[in-house]
Amino acid sequence: MTPQPGVRAVGLAVALASAAMFATSGSFARPLLESGWSPAAAVIVRLGLASLVLAPLAALALRGRWHVLREKWRPILMYGLFGGAAVQVAYFNAITYIEVGIALMLEYLGVVLVVLYVWARTLRRPGPLTLVGMALAVAGLAVILNPADLAGADLRGVAWGLFAATGMAVYYVTSAETSGIPPLAFVSAGLGVGAVALLVAGLTGLVPLRFGTADVRLFGGTYPWWVPLLELVVVAAALAYVTGFIAARRLGPTVASFVGLTEVVFAVAWAWLLLGELPGPVQLLGGTVLLAGVAAVQAGSGRDAERAREELSPAVAP
Repeated sequence: MTPQPGVRAVGLAVALASAAMFATSGSFARPLLESGWSPAAAVIVRLGLASLVLAPLAALALRGRWHVLREKWRPILMYGLFGGAAVQVAYFNAITYIEVGIALMLEYLGVVLVVLYVWARTLRRPGPLTLVGMALAVAGLAVILNPADLAGADLRGVAWGLFAATGMAVYYVTSAETSGIPPLAFVSAGLGVGAVALLVAGLTGLVPLRFGTADVRLFGGTYPWWVPLLELVVVAAALAYVTGFIAARRLGPTVASFVGLTEVVFAVAWAWLLLGELPGPVQLLGGTVLLAGVAAVQAGSGRDAERAREELSPAVAP
C-alpha cells in the first residue's frame, strides 16, 4: 500500500529528526574518547542505558503482551546485533586501518544494499527518478567526505567498512519490515541485545573496554563526564533510534535509508555550531547535491509504488 502524501510528509520529518539526533553523536562522543574512554565502552553505555531509559515506556506500550517479544525475537536479534552493535564496532575498527572519509563512504554503501535487497525481494527495478536520486545522493556524500583514493586502502579496513554497511542495511530493513510490535518495545529490546553482545565481546577481549570518570572538555568549558554521556544516551540513542524506527515504517527501507544520509549534513552542521568547525564551500555544495538526491529518491519511490499498485490492480473492462 502506498503511503498517503500526509503520511509520507510526517515520515520524512521524523526521518530528518532522527538523522539530526544521530548526527550529534560525533560532537558529544569526542570528549569522552579524548578523556580515555574506548569506543566500545562508550557504545555499550550508550546502548545499554538507552535501552533502560526506554524500558518503562516499552512495558506500557506492550500492555502485558510479553509474548510479542518472543514472537519477534529474530528481527530484534538482527536489529540489536547488526543495527546496534555491529555498525558501530565495525566502523571503529575500520578507522584504525583506513581514513575516516573512506570508512564513512563504505558504511553508507548500506543504502545501496537496501535498494538491492528491495529490488531482489520485489523483483521490481527502481524507476529512473529513483536511480537518478541514488546517484545524486551518493555523489553528494562523496563530495562532503572527500575520501582519498581507495586504491591504496588497507583491505582490513575496507572489509570492516563493508561489514558496517551490511549492519546499516539490516537496521533499515528490520525497522521497516517488522510489524506487530510497538516501536518503543522493539527498539528497547534491540538496543539491550546490542549492548549485551558488545559487553560479551569486550569481556572476552575482542574489543578493548576502557571507562573513565575524569572531567571532559566540551564546547570551550570543562564538564563532568556524564554530561556528554547523557546526551549520547537520551538524544543520540534512545530518541534517535525510536524516531528512526518509526520513520522506516512510514517511508519504507529505501526512502528511509537515503534520508538517513542527511546525517552527514547534520553532522557537519553540528560541528559548525558546537565545535566551531566551519564547513567549506565544497562541503556546502556536496550537502546541496545530497539533499537533491534524497528529494529525488523520495519522489521516485512514490512513483515506483504507484506504478507497482497499478500493475497489481485488475484491469477494469469498459
